[in-house]
Amino acid sequence: MCGIAGIATTSDWNSTFQTALESLQAQLKDRGPDDKGLWLSPFGHVGLAHTRLSILDLTTAGHQPMADPSGRYHLTFNGEIYNFRDLRSELEAEGEHFQSHSDTEVLLRLYIKQGRAMVSRLRGMFAFAIWDEEERSVFLARDPFGIKPLYYSAVGECLVFASKLQAIRRSGLVANTLEPRALQPYFETGSVPEPLTLLKDVQMLEAGHWALWKKGTFHTESYWKPCFESAVPTTAEPAAFTRAALLDSLQAHFVSDTPVGLFLSGGIDSTVLTALAGEMGVSSLATFAIGVDDPATDESNLARRTAAHFNTNHHELQLNATSCEALFHDFLNSVDQPSIDGINTYTVASFARKQGMKVVLSGLGGDELFGGYPSFQKVPQLARFAHLAATIPGVGNLAGRCLEHLSPDQRLRRIGTLLQRPPTIPNAFRAFRGIFSAQDARYLAAQFLGSPPATLPNPSDPECHASHPLDAVSECELTLYMRNQLLRESDVMSMAHGLELRVPFVDKVLFDSMAQIPAPIRLRSGKQLLLEAVPEIPQWVFEHPKRGFLFPYEKWLDAKWGETFRSANTRIPFSNPSWYQRWAVFMLEHWISHSF
Repeated sequence: MCGIAGIATTSDWNSTFQTALESLQAQLKDRGPDDKGLWLSPFGHVGLAHTRLSILDLTTAGHQPMADPSGRYHLTFNGEIYNFRDLRSELEAEGEHFQSHSDTEVLLRLYIKQGRAMVSRLRGMFAFAIWDEEERSVFLARDPFGIKPLYYSAVGECLVFASKLQAIRRSGLVANTLEPRALQPYFETGSVPEPLTLLKDVQMLEAGHWALWKKGTFHTESYWKPCFESAVPTTAEPAAFTRAALLDSLQAHFVSDTPVGLFLSGGIDSTVLTALAGEMGVSSLATFAIGVDDPATDESNLARRTAAHFNTNHHELQLNATSCEALFHDFLNSVDQPSIDGINTYTVASFARKQGMKVVLSGLGGDELFGGYPSFQKVPQLARFAHLAATIPGVGNLAGRCLEHLSPDQRLRRIGTLLQRPPTIPNAFRAFRGIFSAQDARYLAAQFLGSPPATLPNPSDPECHASHPLDAVSECELTLYMRNQLLRESDVMSMAHGLELRVPFVDKVLFDSMAQIPAPIRLRSGKQLLLEAVPEIPQWVFEHPKRGFLFPYEKWLDAKWGETFRSANTRIPFSNPSWYQRWAVFMLEHWISHSF
C-alpha cells in the first residue's frame, strides 16, 4: 500500500514541474513511510513519484517507480493484487523471468503482455499509472469498487495525478477554485460524489475505469461495474455457496508478508471474518476494538466477548469526549476532502498501528452485499410512495414543495425533495440517507460560493441499473454511500497512519458469486443468509442491534465540543440541526479555511 503521483506534459520538463513533483511526493509521505522513489524520463516530458508501505516482498526489489528490463515502461502502483501469484505462474509458463517476489512486477509484466485488457484480470484493490516511453502515454487504472483513490487533472498540455486531492492542490499546477457542481451534492449526501471533487480542475478517476493520456489528449473508459442482471442464478445451496465464496475472499485477503489484524466490532460482519479466519487456521489473530463512554452506542463489551470466544489476541481502546477531542485536531489535519465520516476509522487505525500492525481487515461491505441496513426495507417503501404521489397530476410536486419549504422535520424536508424528482430507487435512497434537503443544500452551497442559489447548477440524478428493488438498493449502497464515503474515508484515515486496510466483503470475485443468488434470498432481513453460511456466529452478536464503531457524536458535541461547531450552527437556515448536519458544515468550513 502506497502513495503514487506523476506529471506528464507535452512541453519540455522544467524546474516548475520538478518542484511540483517533489511536492507531490512529500504530501504522500504518510501513505508510504518505508521507502520513496522518483523517476524522470531522460527524454523529458514525464516524472513519476512513489512512497512505499512494504507489505509484499519487503526487500528493495519492490522499489518503485519500477521499470521493465527494456526501460520502455515505468510503473507507480498503490494497492495489492491478491491473485498475483497465479498471474505470475501464468507469465512464467509463457517465458517471463522475474527479479522480485512483488505483485508490482507482475502487474507491470502483465500490462506489457496484455495491454489495457489486463485490468479485468486483476483481483485486488489498486490505483496505478504506467508510462510508455515509446508511445509517450500514461495509462491509469483504478480497482472495480474504488477502494484505492486516484485523482487527476488533465488541463491543457499537462496531466497531474496523485493518491490525494490535497497533494494535487498544493502542487501549484492547478487553480485553487471551488467546483460549483460539487457543493450541493456534498450537503445533500455528506460526501462529494465521484468523479467530482471540490476543486474545479481536479477529478477522481471513477471506480472500475481506466484512462489514457497521450500527447495532451485524455480518454476514460469503464471496464467493470456491479451488475446483478447478467449473473446466472446458481443452483448450489445458498448457504454453502456463500460460505465457500467468503472463505475464498478471506484467503485472498490474508496474502501478506507481514501479520494481518482485524477491526472487531460487536456486529455480524467482523464476527464472520473472525470465525472464518479460525477455520482457515489463523492463530493469534490480533483484533482491535473501540469503547466509548455511552452505553447506548458502546459495543466494546460485545467485541471483547467475541474475541474471547474465538481466542483472538484482543486490544481495546476506551474513549470519552475529552480523549477523542484531543485526537480531533490531528484528524482534521488528515482530512483530504471533507465528509461526515472518518474520525472513528482514524482512531482505531491509529490504535492498531501503535500496536505494531501494518495490515488490518475490516467488515465494511457486508451490510451492502447482504442487506444489513434499514435502507433495504425503507427505500423501496419511499420509492413506492413517491411513485403513487406522482400518478396524481400536480399533487406530488406541490406536496413536495410544501414539505421542503415548511416542514420543521428534516426527514420530511428530504421527502419533499424526493417528491419533486423522478420516483426512482436512487432518488428515494438519497432522501433516506440524505443530510440536507435539496433546498437547504443549495442555500448552504450558495453561501460558500458567494452566488445566488438560483445560479447554481442542478445536480444530476444518480444512476442505478438493477431491476429488482432490493438489488437496486444494494447497488446504491455499493456505488453511492460506500464508494463515495465509507471506502474513501477508510483509505484516507488508515493510510494517515501508514496502515493498510483491506475489505474482504468488497471483492469483485465475491460480488460476482453473490450476484448469482436472487435478491429475496441474499438480502433477507437480518442478514439471514450470512447467519446460515456462518453458524459459528454467537447468539449475542446476531441478537444485538447493529451499531459498529459508532461514536456518541451528539452527546459529545452538546457536552464538550459545542464551541468548536458554533460557527457552523449560524450558517444552517433552521433551528436545532442534527449533529451530522453541523458536522457537514463545519468540515467544509474548516477544509476551505485551510485550503484557500
